[in-house]
Amino acid sequence: MNDASSVRNRLLAMKVDLEELSALSEEARATVALDQQAVGRLSRMDALQGQAMAQASERQRRADIQRIHAALNRLDDGDYGYCVSCGEEIAAKRLYVDPLAAFCIACAK
Repeated sequence: MNDASSVRNRLLAMKVDLEELSALSEEARATVALDQQAVGRLSRMDALQGQAMAQASERQRRADIQRIHAALNRLDDGDYGYCVSCGEEIAAKRLYVDPLAAFCIACAK
């Protein structure tokens, strides 16, 4: 498994990236204004659909940030890399692919 400082740096970098994406998409998530210049219902429907997709992406980013905080807490407690369900060690390859993984493969199923 990676050393704790490199894992922490990777998790913090992921958090920064997610927060930057959140800031960039703030306008897309804002309330859709009635645009008198746009033509018809379809333009408003497209705007509402774009807003809904941006809001769904933001919810996923917020969930990922919560998972990052949980992983950082496990790292601080010395429990990072161990399944929160059964306590078995999580495979290093799994943690490399998903550093936020809290469950071993068996428990994740």
